[in-house]
Amino acid sequence: MKIYTKTGDHGTTSLFGGRRVDKNSLRIEAYGCVDELNSFIGTIVASNPPADILKKLIRVQSELFVLGTDLATPVDVKVKIPRITKSFILRLEKEIDSFDKNLPSLKNFILPGGEETGSKFHLTRTVARRTERRIVELSLIEKINNNCLMYINRLSDWLFVLARYINSLEKVEEIPWKGRSK
Repeated sequence: MKIYTKTGDHGTTSLFGGRRVDKNSLRIEAYGCVDELNSFIGTIVASNPPADILKKLIRVQSELFVLGTDLATPVDVKVKIPRITKSFILRLEKEIDSFDKNLPSLKNFILPGGEETGSKFHLTRTVARRTERRIVELSLIEKINNNCLMYINRLSDWLFVLARYINSLEKVEEIPWKGRSK
């Protein structure tokens, strides 16, 4: 099978179910951001994180394929595809709570950074937030699976907590944001 089809040479692509749309449509932008987010997670995977976190990252990468598929398939299309369900969201919440219980409570915003993998988690969280903004935009003009919004929102929280957790494991102190300098 060839990787190129030439069907998109004029700026359109097909959604699951067959409808063609412009490649700059909000739907394409939303799941394109999901793809980018998945690639950023791949850079964290390449950082050789602890085995328990690596396993969760690879699972999330697979879930992001489900999210992309969900967004690429209008809800009214009668094509059977995997969709984001509440169970995906509940699993992220459980993991957030598990990692967060070992961290000092936040009293201030913190500056993103830390050691290399922790910093990559912070950067990836910002890509998740941009992805969330695109999915929200899409949801304002087209009906989508509402679980998609909840999942991406929870995923950015999950990435934030893991940034803090990794930095804590590496004994990197968080730098609180001090607000305006005097």
